[in-house]
Amino acid sequence: MPFCLKRCGYCDFCSSVMSESAVADYTAALVRNIAAYKGRNIAADTVYLGGGTPSLLSESQMSEILAAVDDSFILDADSEITCEANPCTVDLKKLRAYRSAGVNRISFGVQSCKDNELYRLGRLHNFKQAAEAVGAAQKADIENISCDIMLGIPEQTLDTLGESIDKITALGITHVSAYMLKIEDGTPFDCNEIRGEVAGDDELADMYLYAVKRLSERGFAQYEISNFSREGFESRHNLKYWTGEPYIGFGPSAHSYFGGRRFFVPPNIKSFISSPLQIEESEDEAPNLAEEYVMLGLRLCKGISLDRLKSYGFNTEGFLREAKLLERNGLLRIFGDRIVLTAEGFLVSNGIIARLTDSLEK
Repeated sequence: MPFCLKRCGYCDFCSSVMSESAVADYTAALVRNIAAYKGRNIAADTVYLGGGTPSLLSESQMSEILAAVDDSFILDADSEITCEANPCTVDLKKLRAYRSAGVNRISFGVQSCKDNELYRLGRLHNFKQAAEAVGAAQKADIENISCDIMLGIPEQTLDTLGESIDKITALGITHVSAYMLKIEDGTPFDCNEIRGEVAGDDELADMYLYAVKRLSERGFAQYEISNFSREGFESRHNLKYWTGEPYIGFGPSAHSYFGGRRFFVPPNIKSFISSPLQIEESEDEAPNLAEEYVMLGLRLCKGISLDRLKSYGFNTEGFLREAKLLERNGLLRIFGDRIVLTAEGFLVSNGIIARLTDSLEK
């Protein structure tokens, strides 16, 4: 759902400022595209509404979209159905309607418990509103609740980060996504003033390692680079991305991995609304499954299996030699057949993954 009340200064996602007519037209286009899959007997057990701000959808629009999903796909009875939400866009009435429509998991973009940090990010809510939104979701019988926490915000310190972690996890939530602030090219944050105020690389690394430890102490086990949950509340939907399972995306800039190929929808909202069906451009007609397994699997705390890597037809001797060098530097651990990154390794995961994939030999 590529609409927001206003764009945050750090965001480079495909989104525009909301208008009621555009959201209505977009909802109709979304339903039209979902309905195109009807009759193909495709089973699904997770649905995820991301954005933008999906919680700008009216109660009837949410019902219409999820009814189309239910009509076009074979959903499990216990499907995980997640909606991302901005705390200032929901109330008890809306959340109860969302729950009736099928939403059983909410992901709130809280980011911080400190109002000065939220102001510096350009967020439209304060922490009181965020806490009230979480409480309203619980009253609406949505018990599976995730909250985002951001690291490296201007004016943030280790002490205020710890306070945010403590106060947000005390709300009775089940999941936390902890993201490091990244300044994207061409965004309003891409300026010397902001770059001079955000945490540097060393400070950001300290914040990340601190967050991992603090969240663990609060009962949230890390299962992926940026994701932590209470036992049994890992995001089933996002795990599909990291374990290489198929998924279908709808809407501008949505990506898919289905039928053995990767494809995406161009990030053009007007084109999506006006086209009879969404335009889909190929990203990779024949993905390298071994490289993807390494790239995606090493995001997870359970890591990857050498035996599975061999099943793709690769000689893993060079890979294992490189892994042992990285292990000596404390960046990963080798446990029999499995290779897992350490918390320090997660901080430089892109470089580690590049080194390991370069060492793969047919």
